[in-house]
Amino acid sequence: MKNKLFRLAWHLTGQREEAEDVVQEVYLKIWDMRHQLAKYKSVEGLLVTMTRNRCLDGLRKRKNRTLSLKPEIFHRAGEADLQQQNETRDLAQRAREMMAGLPEQQKTIMHLRDVEGYGFEEIAEITGFDGNYIRVNLSRARKKIRTEIEKIERYGTGKD
Repeated sequence: MKNKLFRLAWHLTGQREEAEDVVQEVYLKIWDMRHQLAKYKSVEGLLVTMTRNRCLDGLRKRKNRTLSLKPEIFHRAGEADLQQQNETRDLAQRAREMMAGLPEQQKTIMHLRDVEGYGFEEIAEITGFDGNYIRVNLSRARKKIRTEIEKIERYGTGKD
């Protein structure tokens, strides 16, 4: 669980040290609440929500921050060709930059679904968003990134 919280915090803050601080603060807060945890349906959902909210509070204080996607998502197992590895790394960097340009809700939903692997019900519980809202925004975020990647790939091949 600690790793999931850290990845989420790192994704949202963009800084390793700040993400570590956020996770530590969340664990301290949950420790103080330990006697009240039985009233929560999902402690994991509570932890993710607390982490997300803490990160967003920090981001509001430091507007204009750029967020990024985990680089290891785009690693392709078994790539032996160095050129292909470099192309994949470049594409991953571009995808992170594209994701950073998404609206905050789309970034959060995409991270929770595609990076952390949460289901739609869990995302709804964590974010407080309606299931349809989650699906629509995830679809829009993926489509935008896919379209931009296709443009990049067409440019590289000379096709328009």
